[in-house]
Amino acid sequence: MKKRLFVSFSVLFSLFIFVGCGSTTKSSSTTSSDTNWEKIKKNNTLTVATSGTLFPASYYNDNNQLVGYDIDVIKEVAKRLDLKVKTVEYNVDGQLAAVQNGSADLIANDMSINKTRAKKFTLSSPIKWSFGSMIVRKSDDSGIHSFADLKGKKAAGEATTNYMKIAESMGATLVSYDNATNDQYLTDVANGRTDVILNDYYLQKMATAALPDVPVKILPDMYFNLSSSGFLMKKTSTTLEKKLNQALADMEKDGTLKKISETYYYADVTQKPTEKIEKTFDVDKQ
Repeated sequence: MKKRLFVSFSVLFSLFIFVGCGSTTKSSSTTSSDTNWEKIKKNNTLTVATSGTLFPASYYNDNNQLVGYDIDVIKEVAKRLDLKVKTVEYNVDGQLAAVQNGSADLIANDMSINKTRAKKFTLSSPIKWSFGSMIVRKSDDSGIHSFADLKGKKAAGEATTNYMKIAESMGATLVSYDNATNDQYLTDVANGRTDVILNDYYLQKMATAALPDVPVKILPDMYFNLSSSGFLMKKTSTTLEKKLNQALADMEKDGTLKKISETYYYADVTQKPTEKIEKTFDVDKQ
């Protein structure tokens, strides 16, 4: 099975206001700079950048089909906008570059945003709420019993992400991966090559459940940084943003968004979590 995780540690932590999906007004007009929507309509195609390796947001199933929460949501959005979907696969940096240079219209890959990125990109209304957690060894919790214990530990992740910046800010030694699979990440923690993985709670919950024989676990009661994620677009894609948000509003209202969420996360991630968030790190990212 090609289910994978932790490839694009892209969940960033600066919150933006959750506009209840019904708050965006649908618009049929474009601004003078919004040539992206004109291209989308001309080609009748929404080009979506994703990783194809981030389980359960974007991954290949047993039939070698690209599926996942973000993928299924954007396909439903496109259907409601009478558009076809074309996917292109990159790592996180490649996805951001693809949107910036116009080779992709948006990113569907569990993308969150921070203040600096918000100046460069537009994010849709949230389709997912979550928070950060840590995967450690079952045998000894990797010696981590407080956030201060991250000092000197080997933290695994994709370079330049906020999760790695948090680990570094706490004194951890960074071990960087590029497009690695979930089994590689978890096995390396189990055998001591690394000590901890900071990442999105729901993704880590799914990863550990998918690989129950790997002796790792999510460290309880050490959750951090409430976050929300959605689809990331070029700053000038104002018409796409409005139409996409209206489709999401309709999907929330008719229960489609919740249904897709429960299919992949076995939980309603469209609502804010009830778990106690122990700490908030203010780490910015480009």
